[in-house]
Amino acid sequence: MAASRGGLVLKAVKKIMIQFCPFENNVRSTRDFLTMVGSEKARSTNINCEVTTEVKHDKSEPVIDITFIDGERLVMKGAKLTTQEMLSALQARCSAKDPQAKAAAKK
Repeated sequence: MAASRGGLVLKAVKKIMIQFCPFENNVRSTRDFLTMVGSEKARSTNINCEVTTEVKHDKSEPVIDITFIDGERLVMKGAKLTTQEMLSALQARCSAKDPQAKAAAKK
């Protein structure tokens, strides 16, 4: 998993909004993603990152809406994505936005 290799770093993330209907059968990967970004280890990489969850009972599709510090947004529809795909997409964006990661890659 992306989180187990180098750890999930939320430095470039301002806010993560996760919404899902817990009674749908396509919500497993979204709930696993919530567990990963809500973990103490991930949260400690950016204590100002706001992680909110909206649990609905309307058969809606699971959605993850990530807002980065620079204002860019990443919206992922969790119904057709695996937890690994969501974590990889988040980590790729975070790495691209982290100036220290860019500097280390150039060396």
